[in-house]
Amino acid sequence: MRTEQARPIRLSDYRAPDWLVDTVHLDVALHPTRTRVKARLALRPNPQAAGPAPLVLDGDELTPLSVGVDGVALPESAYAATPDGLTIPQPPAGPFVLEVETEIDPSANTKLMGLYRSSGNYCTQCEAEGFRRITYFPDRPDVMAVYTTRIEADRDEAPVLLGNGNPVERGEVPGTNRHYAVWHDPFPKPCYLFALVGGRLAARRTGFTTMSGRAVELAVYVEPGKEDRAGYALEALERSMRWDEQAFGREYDLDVFNIVAVADFNMGAMENKGLNIFNDKYVLASPETATDADFAHIEAVIAHEYFHNWTGNRITCRDWFQLCLKEGLTVFRDQEFSSDMRSRPVKRIADVRVLRGHQFVEDAGPLAHPVRPETYREINNFYTATVYEKGAEVVRMLKTLLGPDRFRAGMDLYFARHDGRAATIEEFVACFAEAGGADLTQFMLWYAQAGTPELAVTRRYDAQAGTLSLDIAQVVPPTPGQPTKSPMVIPLVLGLVGPDGADVPPVLRGHGPVERGVLVLTRPAETFVLEGLPGRVVPSLNRGFSAPVKIKADLGSDDLRFLATHDSDPFNRWQAVQTLASEILIGNVAVIRAGGGVRHDGGLVHALAAVLADERLEPAFVAQVLSIPSEGDIARDIGRDVDPEAIWLARHALRRAIGNDLAPTLRVLYDRLRDDAPYSPDAASAGRRSLRNVCLDLLAAPGHPGAIGLAAAQYAEADNMTDRMAALGTLSLHDTAEREEALADFADRFREDPLVIDKWFALQAMIPDAGTLARVQRLTAHPAFSLGNPNRVRALLGSFAQANHTQFNRADGAGYDFVAEMVTTLDGRNPQVAARLMTAFRSWRALEPGRRDKARATLERVAARPSLSRDLADIVERSLGER
Repeated sequence: MRTEQARPIRLSDYRAPDWLVDTVHLDVALHPTRTRVKARLALRPNPQAAGPAPLVLDGDELTPLSVGVDGVALPESAYAATPDGLTIPQPPAGPFVLEVETEIDPSANTKLMGLYRSSGNYCTQCEAEGFRRITYFPDRPDVMAVYTTRIEADRDEAPVLLGNGNPVERGEVPGTNRHYAVWHDPFPKPCYLFALVGGRLAARRTGFTTMSGRAVELAVYVEPGKEDRAGYALEALERSMRWDEQAFGREYDLDVFNIVAVADFNMGAMENKGLNIFNDKYVLASPETATDADFAHIEAVIAHEYFHNWTGNRITCRDWFQLCLKEGLTVFRDQEFSSDMRSRPVKRIADVRVLRGHQFVEDAGPLAHPVRPETYREINNFYTATVYEKGAEVVRMLKTLLGPDRFRAGMDLYFARHDGRAATIEEFVACFAEAGGADLTQFMLWYAQAGTPELAVTRRYDAQAGTLSLDIAQVVPPTPGQPTKSPMVIPLVLGLVGPDGADVPPVLRGHGPVERGVLVLTRPAETFVLEGLPGRVVPSLNRGFSAPVKIKADLGSDDLRFLATHDSDPFNRWQAVQTLASEILIGNVAVIRAGGGVRHDGGLVHALAAVLADERLEPAFVAQVLSIPSEGDIARDIGRDVDPEAIWLARHALRRAIGNDLAPTLRVLYDRLRDDAPYSPDAASAGRRSLRNVCLDLLAAPGHPGAIGLAAAQYAEADNMTDRMAALGTLSLHDTAEREEALADFADRFREDPLVIDKWFALQAMIPDAGTLARVQRLTAHPAFSLGNPNRVRALLGSFAQANHTQFNRADGAGYDFVAEMVTTLDGRNPQVAARLMTAFRSWRALEPGRRDKARATLERVAARPSLSRDLADIVERSLGER
């Protein structure tokens, strides 16, 4: 482990590589502890470089065996090779071939970066800087080369050998039990997209014909015996490929596309060219073991990694500061895909919930950074909600500003102009400026400024003139390193709802009808005067969440109830109910902290009843409306001096009130939505189950024995994991015998299925009881728990630290101390997972003084530990850094 902090890497210091690599030939002889890698790199000086330069290649924990140039071994005096790098001070002046042999130990690679062996299988993870753990290389994304890989292994240990690109040769190694496979990828790629897999795997296969008539073989590789749980992933891949052809004109370019599911993986999945490696939780699914949410996540992640083939692989990032160029853009693409496959309104609500629950919190804390950061110490720590989720919102704003046709023209230009290159944000945005005929100079601030813009909206209605004036002021709050901000370009989609509940087309005085309803804010304060109104209208602001901003508008409770009943924009109809509930909850938090009793607001229940009575609405949408703001949502809206215990009490009281007041309606709906047909993960069926299970949860919220019995009966009778898990989740919130009986049954019923047992660990970690910390501590000693499996760590420790707001933020600080101790233990094994777990402390400054002091003390103790990894030290330092 390193004891020093890595020096900052700055965007302003970028310089082109001194050497380029045209081709890479790798010969990888797999062995559990002594894998040998022979690399032949065709190098040439970069004509854009300043002049002759030494050859400096990256390494990480490598054992060098030999170094040669153009077939001649170099004397040791001609180079310097260490585990962390290879330098040739005086390389040949022109193109040459470097030959390097290294040895690595895949079984000892607990970081799960580079080439590692887990559960008997070999696999790789090279993003962001893992390739240097395989061989010496200029490990940066702007060095793109054509790869040919020969993989050799013991046939009994690894009968399946997979690589990037197309298979070109297979054979036996004479006189041994070993065999080999050769793979060639004809498309230049950066080394972070390199992949290989070797192991005992079974495949589920199908074929796909592209829009130009090319045949492609598709396969999903899993552990033998699990092929029947890979069918949905394979179907999702086919849907993704067809959608990308139709929506973006992008056709797949190789003869094969392989997905491999592995149990031990630091990330969700990786888009390596032609060989996507997945965490098996995003591949394996059956009605008995996966929930509707699991099926939806599998479809989305399969699509995301496939879409990277063009947005990330064919066009990659010039440097890691441009990470959002592939991730934010591809998240936008997978969101659009899921919206088309399922329900666009429900998907939009779900995406905004994630954005607010993770990215808005990140923007408001010490880990805030721009979508394109200016500096970093450890790039692994910048795979964040800001880069992914806010990055997607920035792309969505481009589409809102330009309209769908000009946006598509900009994407087409980007693909045509930058295919096969490593691009920058400036080059990406320039394509839209050119294709859309727009000046996007100010828009670039979305990539440069951190923080969530806040809008204040005030109305002035003139009945005599039939006008409505909207005074809108924007401010971007200070964030670490950015105390002052410039005004942003904000596309605000506006609707006007008339007295009869119908939309009134917005007409801007002096400009005419508002094109596509988009008001464009560019200054700190602006006034928009809307004319020709038939009477008093209620503005529906930021429809479809057209911009990732916070809005404070002078809309009263009556206005919000009106929008909740009549707004034609589903997102804002949902938002109106959320705002009503949030105002009640925040008021009750203050009352609870002052020692008073909570108030009950019948207006919210009336709004919910109106939504329940509207039979035109999708069940999945109604389920979203009935799901009141989370504890994290309330904490974010309060912003300062947060008391998680008071928030939980206020939310618990509101759920009880809703459950009591709407009990008859909820019970009728629960019974009516019962479905005796065979399980299907389709969107409509999933929506009905979602609403039915929300009804069950609210019915049980008051704790009535009959409702608890109803949940217990659903758990026992369920024929699918969605209904079983929903019932168990409801029971988990009530300290009853039924809860413990169901938890014990679940553990016994699914003890042989690791992915399902992850659900069992996670659910217990999220129970908001005072005894949960002790429960979680006991579970760390459970035979099924292992710090070596990232999924298990995230399920138990991640769920406790990031989803259990009351118990992680215990007033005595014991939750902080427990998580910190587990993180520092994990850091010696897997720094990347440890660092991500530590981000649970990202909101500590917003807590009330007692908890804030305890969280700071815990962070300071971790910071004082010797030998922290760069990953963990970076997170702790930034968490403790400037405000």
